[in-house]
Amino acid sequence: MKTIFVMIKAELGQAYAVADQAVDQELASEVHSISGQYDLLLKCYLDDDQDPGIFVTEKIQTLPGVRDTFTIIAFKAFG
Repeated sequence: MKTIFVMIKAELGQAYAVADQAVDQELASEVHSISGQYDLLLKCYLDDDQDPGIFVTEKIQTLPGVRDTFTIIAFKAFG
């Protein structure tokens, strides 16, 4: 199992709709609204054989209202 964090910049006024879609489609274990350059932070668990690039480009970037994404691949969790 691998963990990725995806920050999403939504179209103006669409952050909550994008968050609802991510939750409804069970794309992430956690969805947070955040401050700064991006509107949402998703914590996603992928199977070891699942390609993070394909997951992000086909599942997350295609959600209506998504304008941009920034992905962080986690190596190890502590604690």
